[in-house]
Amino acid sequence: MELWTEHGPRVMAYALRHLDFDSAQDVVSETFLVAWRKLGSVPDDPLPWLLVVARNTISNLRRSGHRQARVAAELERFRQIAEPAVAADVLATERAAVLNQLAVLTPKEREALLLIAWDGLTPEQAARVAGCSLPAFHVRLFRARRRLRASGEADAAPHVDAAQRPLPSAGGTA
Repeated sequence: MELWTEHGPRVMAYALRHLDFDSAQDVVSETFLVAWRKLGSVPDDPLPWLLVVARNTISNLRRSGHRQARVAAELERFRQIAEPAVAADVLATERAAVLNQLAVLTPKEREALLLIAWDGLTPEQAARVAGCSLPAFHVRLFRARRRLRASGEADAAPHVDAAQRPLPSAGGTA
């Protein structure tokens, strides 16, 4: 406790010179976690040692960030060269209409409909994914379809009928 009280603000100031506030808090927490784990090897003058630990933690955080950025860039490259999705030709307004229709459903009804329509699962497979019995899944799917018909919006976009064909991709915003 004394180590934290005496040196915590100094380690935080060091971290803030290198990172944003949230990341600096993470670095300080990690620094004192290392100090607690190695309490027997913390020197009598702990501040320089704590700052070295903080510096190493910052370096690890930056390396991790660079790796994440490289992975994101690689995924974007794959996205650009991959085949378009099945529903890539669906207009954005149609996608918005589908998303509005899905918004009237409860989360369980929406999950049931999407497992069948977007993921292409059989009701048996979808029930396993949803963690419910097959009869319970059929009830969820029935209620989802009934709610869409009752909302009057199902007529505006007949492709929502999950039993017939899949819904268009919402571009990752669903």
